[in-house]
Amino acid sequence: MSPSHNPARLRNFIRSLAELLDSKPAESRILQEGGTLLRQLIASDDWLPDACAQALPERYQQYLLHVDSAERFSIVSFVWGPGQATPIHDHTVWGLVGMLRGAEYAQAYKAGDDGCLRPDGAAVKLLPGMVEAVSPAVGDIHKVCNACPDQASVSIHVYGANIGAVRRSVYAEDGSSKPFISGYSNSQLPNIWDLSSELKNT
Repeated sequence: MSPSHNPARLRNFIRSLAELLDSKPAESRILQEGGTLLRQLIASDDWLPDACAQALPERYQQYLLHVDSAERFSIVSFVWGPGQATPIHDHTVWGLVGMLRGAEYAQAYKAGDDGCLRPDGAAVKLLPGMVEAVSPAVGDIHKVCNACPDQASVSIHVYGANIGAVRRSVYAEDGSSKPFISGYSNSQLPNIWDLSSELKNT
Protein backbone atom coordinates (compact mmCIF):
# COMPACT_ATOMS: atom_id res chain seq x y z
CA MET A 1 0.00 0.00 0.00
CA SER A 2 1.23 3.52 -0.72
CA PRO A 3 1.93 5.90 2.15
CA SER A 4 -1.14 7.07 4.03
CA HIS A 5 -3.31 9.05 1.65
CA ASN A 6 -6.42 9.49 3.76
CA PRO A 7 -5.29 10.56 7.25
CA ALA A 8 -8.67 12.26 7.69
CA ARG A 9 -10.10 8.89 8.72
CA LEU A 10 -7.79 8.67 11.72
CA ARG A 11 -8.29 12.36 12.57
CA ASN A 12 -12.06 11.90 12.54
CA PHE A 13 -11.77 8.84 14.77
CA ILE A 14 -9.62 10.76 17.26
CA ARG A 15 -12.06 13.67 17.37
CA SER A 16 -15.10 11.42 17.75
CA LEU A 17 -13.53 9.36 20.52
CA ALA A 18 -12.41 12.51 22.35
CA GLU A 19 -15.97 13.87 22.14
CA LEU A 20 -17.29 10.60 23.57
CA LEU A 21 -14.83 10.74 26.47
CA ASP A 22 -15.64 14.41 27.12
CA SER A 23 -19.07 13.26 28.34
CA LYS A 24 -17.37 11.08 30.99
CA PRO A 25 -19.33 7.97 30.02
CA ALA A 26 -19.40 4.66 31.86
CA GLU A 27 -16.87 2.13 30.63
CA SER A 28 -19.63 0.00 29.11
CA ARG A 29 -20.62 2.91 26.87
CA ILE A 30 -17.00 3.56 25.91
CA LEU A 31 -16.61 -0.06 24.82
CA GLN A 32 -19.89 -0.06 22.92
CA GLU A 33 -19.77 3.33 21.21
CA GLY A 34 -15.99 3.38 20.93
CA GLY A 35 -16.21 -0.07 19.34
CA THR A 36 -18.60 1.31 16.73
CA LEU A 37 -16.20 4.16 15.98
CA LEU A 38 -13.30 1.71 15.64
CA ARG A 39 -15.32 -0.49 13.24
CA GLN A 40 -15.89 2.56 11.08
CA LEU A 41 -12.16 3.32 11.07
CA ILE A 42 -11.03 -0.19 10.12
CA ALA A 43 -13.73 -0.57 7.48
CA SER A 44 -11.29 1.21 5.16
CA ASP A 45 -7.63 0.36 4.66
CA ASP A 46 -6.26 3.53 3.11
CA TRP A 47 -5.10 5.56 6.09
CA LEU A 48 -2.40 3.67 8.04
CA PRO A 49 1.11 4.96 7.21
CA ASP A 50 3.41 2.30 5.78
CA ALA A 51 5.97 3.09 8.49
CA CYS A 52 3.45 1.92 11.10
CA ALA A 53 2.67 -1.35 9.32
CA GLN A 54 6.14 -2.90 9.11
CA ALA A 55 6.73 -6.39 10.49
CA LEU A 56 10.19 -7.21 11.83
CA PRO A 57 11.54 -10.74 12.19
CA GLU A 58 12.63 -10.53 15.84
CA ARG A 59 9.27 -9.68 17.45
CA TYR A 60 5.86 -8.10 16.95
CA GLN A 61 5.77 -4.31 16.73
CA GLN A 62 3.64 -1.76 18.61
CA TYR A 63 3.60 1.53 16.72
CA LEU A 64 2.13 4.58 18.43
CA LEU A 65 -0.28 6.50 16.20
CA HIS A 66 -1.70 8.99 18.70
CA VAL A 67 -1.89 9.83 22.41
CA ASP A 68 -4.59 12.15 23.72
CA SER A 69 -3.05 15.28 25.26
CA ALA A 70 -4.49 14.32 28.67
CA GLU A 71 -3.45 10.67 28.11
CA ARG A 72 -7.10 9.59 28.29
CA PHE A 73 -6.51 7.25 25.36
CA SER A 74 -3.87 6.04 22.95
CA ILE A 75 -4.04 4.41 19.52
CA VAL A 76 -1.46 1.92 18.29
CA SER A 77 -1.01 -0.42 15.37
CA PHE A 78 0.16 -3.91 16.28
CA VAL A 79 2.03 -5.68 13.50
CA TRP A 80 2.59 -9.42 13.74
CA GLY A 81 4.99 -11.30 11.51
CA PRO A 82 4.29 -14.98 10.75
CA GLY A 83 4.46 -17.06 13.92
CA GLN A 84 4.75 -14.08 16.27
CA ALA A 85 2.78 -13.98 19.52
CA THR A 86 2.58 -12.10 22.80
CA PRO A 87 3.11 -13.71 26.17
CA ILE A 88 0.06 -13.99 28.40
CA HIS A 89 -0.48 -10.43 29.62
CA ASP A 90 -2.94 -7.93 31.07
CA HIS A 91 -3.78 -4.30 30.28
CA THR A 92 -5.22 -2.83 33.54
CA VAL A 93 -7.30 -0.34 31.48
CA TRP A 94 -10.11 -0.65 28.95
CA GLY A 95 -9.11 -1.49 25.42
CA LEU A 96 -10.54 -2.09 21.95
CA VAL A 97 -8.87 -4.24 19.31
CA GLY A 98 -9.88 -3.88 15.66
CA MET A 99 -8.53 -6.15 12.93
CA LEU A 100 -7.28 -4.26 9.86
CA ARG A 101 -5.28 -6.82 7.84
CA GLY A 102 -4.69 -10.54 8.05
CA ALA A 103 -6.03 -12.32 11.14
CA GLU A 104 -5.11 -13.03 14.73
CA TYR A 105 -6.10 -15.38 17.52
CA ALA A 106 -6.90 -13.97 20.95
CA GLN A 107 -6.96 -16.52 23.76
CA ALA A 108 -8.43 -15.35 27.06
CA TYR A 109 -7.10 -16.80 30.32
CA LYS A 110 -8.62 -17.08 33.78
CA ALA A 111 -7.10 -18.07 37.11
CA GLY A 112 -8.41 -21.26 38.71
CA ASP A 113 -8.79 -21.98 42.41
CA ASP A 114 -5.16 -23.10 42.48
CA GLY A 115 -4.02 -19.78 41.04
CA CYS A 116 -2.92 -21.30 37.73
CA LEU A 117 -4.00 -19.64 34.50
CA ARG A 118 -6.03 -21.71 32.07
CA PRO A 119 -7.65 -20.87 28.73
CA ASP A 120 -11.06 -19.29 29.26
CA GLY A 121 -13.08 -20.65 26.36
CA ALA A 122 -11.89 -21.13 22.81
CA ALA A 123 -9.52 -18.70 21.11
CA VAL A 124 -11.32 -15.97 19.18
CA LYS A 125 -10.21 -15.51 15.57
CA LEU A 126 -10.33 -11.87 14.57
CA LEU A 127 -10.77 -11.13 10.87
CA PRO A 128 -10.69 -7.71 9.15
CA GLY A 129 -13.52 -5.52 10.38
CA MET A 130 -13.98 -7.33 13.69
CA VAL A 131 -13.57 -5.59 17.08
CA GLU A 132 -12.98 -7.13 20.51
CA ALA A 133 -12.91 -5.45 23.94
CA VAL A 134 -10.67 -6.00 26.96
CA SER A 135 -10.71 -4.50 30.44
CA PRO A 136 -10.52 -5.61 34.06
CA ALA A 137 -14.35 -5.55 34.03
CA VAL A 138 -14.95 -7.76 30.97
CA GLY A 139 -11.75 -9.86 30.88
CA ASP A 140 -8.23 -8.51 30.84
CA ILE A 141 -5.76 -11.39 30.58
CA HIS A 142 -5.05 -12.92 27.19
CA LYS A 143 -2.47 -14.04 24.66
CA VAL A 144 -2.52 -12.94 21.02
CA CYS A 145 -0.84 -14.44 17.97
CA ASN A 146 -0.79 -14.01 14.22
CA ALA A 147 -3.27 -16.44 12.65
CA CYS A 148 -1.62 -16.20 9.22
CA PRO A 149 1.36 -18.54 8.68
CA ASP A 150 2.74 -16.73 5.65
CA GLN A 151 1.97 -13.02 6.02
CA ALA A 152 1.97 -10.16 8.47
CA SER A 153 -1.22 -9.18 10.27
CA VAL A 154 -2.13 -5.71 11.51
CA SER A 155 -4.60 -4.76 14.24
CA ILE A 156 -5.50 -1.33 15.58
CA HIS A 157 -5.67 -1.05 19.37
CA VAL A 158 -7.23 1.75 21.40
CA TYR A 159 -6.59 1.92 25.15
CA GLY A 160 -7.87 4.08 27.98
CA ALA A 161 -4.40 5.39 28.85
CA ASN A 162 -0.99 6.01 27.32
CA ILE A 163 -0.56 2.25 27.06
CA GLY A 164 3.17 2.33 26.41
CA ALA A 165 3.68 3.92 29.84
CA VAL A 166 1.28 1.72 31.84
CA ARG A 167 2.74 -0.70 34.39
CA ARG A 168 1.33 -4.09 33.45
CA SER A 169 2.15 -7.78 33.93
CA VAL A 170 3.05 -10.83 31.89
CA TYR A 171 2.11 -14.21 33.27
CA ALA A 172 3.29 -17.80 33.29
CA GLU A 173 0.64 -20.52 33.23
CA ASP A 174 1.35 -21.25 36.91
CA GLY A 175 -0.04 -17.78 37.66
CA SER A 176 3.27 -16.14 38.51
CA SER A 177 3.74 -12.68 37.04
CA LYS A 178 6.42 -10.19 36.08
CA PRO A 179 5.88 -6.45 35.69
CA PHE A 180 6.56 -4.76 32.37
CA ILE A 181 6.09 -1.46 30.56
CA SER A 182 5.71 -2.00 26.83
CA GLY A 183 6.92 1.28 25.37
CA TYR A 184 6.58 1.73 21.61
CA SER A 185 8.42 0.53 18.53
CA ASN A 186 8.57 3.95 16.86
CA SER A 187 10.33 7.08 18.07
CA GLN A 188 8.37 9.48 15.84
CA LEU A 189 4.62 9.92 15.37
CA PRO A 190 2.99 9.99 11.93
CA ASN A 191 1.99 13.53 10.96
CA ILE A 192 -1.74 13.26 10.36
CA TRP A 193 -2.43 16.92 11.17
CA ASP A 194 -0.92 18.60 8.10
CA LEU A 195 -4.03 19.74 6.25
CA SER A 196 -2.23 21.80 3.61
CA SER A 197 -2.68 19.40 0.70
CA GLU A 198 -6.35 18.93 1.48
CA LEU A 199 -6.97 22.65 1.84
CA LYS A 200 -5.25 23.38 -1.48
CA ASN A 201 -7.78 21.15 -3.22
CA THR A 202 -10.84 22.88 -1.73
